[in-house]
Amino acid sequence: MAMQSANKSWRVVDIIVASILGVACGFIFSFWNGAGYAWFSAMDSITPGLGGLAVGIWLLGGVIGGLVIRKRFAAIYVEVLAACVSALLGSQWSIETVYSGLAQGLGAELIFMLFMYRKFDLKVAMLSGLGAGIGAWLLELFLSANIAKGLDFNLIYLACLCASGVLLAGLVGWLLVSALAKTGALDRFGAGREQRAAEV
Repeated sequence: MAMQSANKSWRVVDIIVASILGVACGFIFSFWNGAGYAWFSAMDSITPGLGGLAVGIWLLGGVIGGLVIRKRFAAIYVEVLAACVSALLGSQWSIETVYSGLAQGLGAELIFMLFMYRKFDLKVAMLSGLGAGIGAWLLELFLSANIAKGLDFNLIYLACLCASGVLLAGLVGWLLVSALAKTGALDRFGAGREQRAAEV
């Protein structure tokens, strides 16, 4: 998933696949709303802020969207759509889920933009997960009033969000896209073509 000449225009297939990815990630988020939040709460009870280690799965949409579609706003589109699906399926955070999706998607999007939508290797995937984690932290600083929780909490939470974003969103997202590419499902996309070339 390395270099690709960026075609800025979205094709119909891009919209369809990005939408499928968004809905699929939304179902993953919905499951994680229960299992992940239980982990979040358990970790936070040990040390406030440590719960950030569980957040990475909620950041997957932007990473996967950017790696597969490889065009402007793909990371935001997939992450926000996933957040909307999660909210519609009964997320305990209701409309705030969508705000989070926007902030997290924007964080991932900025990394793909930084590389001019031309590089999609593991490093970029992990950096986009990092960007999504920082986006989540900035939003919650104000939306969840984390700014009132003190410097220690916010530094621990930021470090945990970054680590979780890099591993659970960046690394896991890259592995998922690689696995999907091996099935042939992404043959009309850069990730699929690169997989086929690697197999020759």
